[in-house]
Amino acid sequence: MTEISSIDAVQKMLADQGYVCSRALGTVVFLSLRLGRPLFLEGEAGVGKTEIAKALAASLGRKLIRLQCYEGLDASSAVYEWNFPAQMVAIRAAEASGGSDKKALQTELFSDDYLIERPLLEAMRPNENGPPVLLIDELDRTDEPFEAFLLEALSDFQVTIPEMGTIKAPEPPIVVVTSNRTREVHDALKRRCLYHWVDYPNFEREMEILTARAPEAAESLSREVVAFVQKLRTEDLFKKPGVAETIDWAKCLLALDVITLSPEVIADTLGAILKYQDDIAKLHGSEAKRILDQAKATMEPV
Repeated sequence: MTEISSIDAVQKMLADQGYVCSRALGTVVFLSLRLGRPLFLEGEAGVGKTEIAKALAASLGRKLIRLQCYEGLDASSAVYEWNFPAQMVAIRAAEASGGSDKKALQTELFSDDYLIERPLLEAMRPNENGPPVLLIDELDRTDEPFEAFLLEALSDFQVTIPEMGTIKAPEPPIVVVTSNRTREVHDALKRRCLYHWVDYPNFEREMEILTARAPEAAESLSREVVAFVQKLRTEDLFKKPGVAETIDWAKCLLALDVITLSPEVIADTLGAILKYQDDIAKLHGSEAKRILDQAKATMEPV
């Protein structure tokens, strides 16, 4: 499907888009592209699963099509729907003009002119730049019946519209499925894909990511930010900060012209890295200073 020569080429390709990935992740992305298999990425929110699809689409020059999953999502909402208001206008116009060919009118009403394509159908249409990147985001938010439908769709890369018949992709799209593991996704779907758990990065990897995404930050400040967030993830929190929060926090600190971290600065900007009041309350008082002191103690001199 996509000619990528090596795992190193994949890592460089993603790095050119500001996405720093490990060798293990680069390997599974390489295999997904080479074998034409869907890529299933699981991990905590904010570790960069969605960004992989965005970086892939940008680096390959492909269209990114995103299906954002939610509870109650069904096949028709993910594939297509008919433009009922436009169909009603066409029916009224035909009645007003005295049109009597009901079969011709029905054929016209259920044609591409009145079809609203949703992500799965759009991803199976021909594209002049090559197969698009189909991002099926947060699959764990959906129900099991939709999983069963998706398994069938990804097996044959085709969907059926009763009024029009079966539509099959001329070339399979590049599929990236993500899950925050709020519930277990069925094994049958995982077996259809190449699987990778996207974990929180270590200090060195997170420094690389932050340098790529916020290059204007001074190295000393970036090191303090990463060390603090890494230490914060070891605390008993309801929701640990992801890499996305690390980047957001660094950018907030830059906007405030902060040069170095202090308990006061941390208290003022906690909303950039923690999203639950109970977690924020735990860092009031001396807790922020304690974690900052421990974080700085773990940092090696530059």
